[in-house]
Amino acid sequence: MEMEMLILSVLVLFVSLYYVFRMLNRNASKNEVHHHHQLQLPPGSSGWPIIGEGLAFLMTAKRGVPEKFIGERRIKYSSSDSKSKSSSCKVFTTSLLRESMAVLCSAAGNKFLFSNENKLVKSWWPANIDTIFASSSKTNTAEESIRHRKVLSPFLGPDSLRKYLGIMDAVTKRHLDLFWSDKKQVKVLALTKMHTFTLVCKIFLNVEDPAVIAKLEKSIQHIAAGFISLPINLPGTAFNRAIQASKQVRKDLEKMVKQRRIDLDTAVAADENNNNQDLMSKLLLEKYSDGQQMNETDIANKLNGLLIAAYDNIFITLCSIIMYLSELPTVYDAVLKEQMEIADSKAEGELLNWEDIQKMKYTWNVVCEVLRLEPPNPGTFREAMTDFVYEGYLIPKGMKLYWSVFSTHKNPEYFPDPKKFDPSRFEGGGPAPFSYVPFGGGPRMCPGREYVRFTILVFMHNLVTRFRWEKVFPNEKMVMTPFLLPTKGLPVRLYPHLSTSSLSRQVVEVA
Repeated sequence: MEMEMLILSVLVLFVSLYYVFRMLNRNASKNEVHHHHQLQLPPGSSGWPIIGEGLAFLMTAKRGVPEKFIGERRIKYSSSDSKSKSSSCKVFTTSLLRESMAVLCSAAGNKFLFSNENKLVKSWWPANIDTIFASSSKTNTAEESIRHRKVLSPFLGPDSLRKYLGIMDAVTKRHLDLFWSDKKQVKVLALTKMHTFTLVCKIFLNVEDPAVIAKLEKSIQHIAAGFISLPINLPGTAFNRAIQASKQVRKDLEKMVKQRRIDLDTAVAADENNNNQDLMSKLLLEKYSDGQQMNETDIANKLNGLLIAAYDNIFITLCSIIMYLSELPTVYDAVLKEQMEIADSKAEGELLNWEDIQKMKYTWNVVCEVLRLEPPNPGTFREAMTDFVYEGYLIPKGMKLYWSVFSTHKNPEYFPDPKKFDPSRFEGGGPAPFSYVPFGGGPRMCPGREYVRFTILVFMHNLVTRFRWEKVFPNEKMVMTPFLLPTKGLPVRLYPHLSTSSLSRQVVEVA
């Protein structure tokens, strides 16, 4: 009887404690909800009906000052940002793409977003881009994205890409021989597009047929145009052309992938040495950590996105570099001096290698400064996965966030005299953490950043050791419309160096 009473007492105690803890948790949840209800959204404006502040956003970009959209609002809302420890506004709301958006406008904000990827925020794309890239195989979950990145990272890392430097150098030399040499004037935009896509098709797909490359490039251009078109899916519209082009690219790529799998299987069965080191072949041979292989559709979808990303970002950056070097002769001379030292160390016909890339420190600092001032990708979007508080303000679940490089890249708080072109900013320790973010950061940092670096440095080495140039239109600028492009296609007059020996003497005299 005493034992039964003891057991009964223990049970009563546990049940009582259970209900007490449950009530406490319920009260805590109510308090938290009440606390969230008391919090305000960040200061801001929804702008005009339907269009929001989209027109102001586009107009500042078209005038060549996209940073003003964020800078003016940072100043405007600083006085109302009383919840922050400092008077400077750290976050504001706006309305873009018919969505209410929070804009985090500091290096600390960049760090917050990058470190909370797939925790508090996730990737989000406007509906028109989702529609263009829609496919029957929905692999765009956070888990799939992580799996794909783990597979891609080894191929796109410097240790792997250094094996392709010879190919990059040879393709670049051939391009300049065919389309730049013996020309008095060239249009940089058209030629850098051609070169960039030819190279990416060789490295990613092992495709060299000009007809196949031209067909793919035409479709890619339709897709890019669709990103900024009105989302009207009717025959003849840019949006409809983009959707059809995306389907065609996936179809063509999937056909290539299936044929490549057959070729690889045949080579293995015949015990032949397979020399295909392109990304497509690597993806077919690679396995996830669980032992599964990527299927053909997944590979085609992934290659579709990578082709567009590698294509747009690189040719835009090359245009910006060529424009700046035409305007800054002292910077050009310093780049030329560094590149001629490398060229003079090479034997006749010897291609660039990893050690040469490592010596291009000043040239890369110049590229970094160009990317600070004229980033080809101004920002991306996120979506709040849950309610959270940032700088004393509520960011509710489902709210969109816009992350922009212009929050910091042209902010004098991080880059004194921000309009000045100064490659020395990247010497030593470089800019403050999370203030220079042309490739993003965190788990979604651009996986192709090393490919971009190698491609640009190889091109610049070959270009500056062959030519000087000047703009045909001295006042031509790079303008976002909303893609960053030269307003007139950047025609330049070419002035070939007379000879390697005389060029070396000129470089010594300049030094």
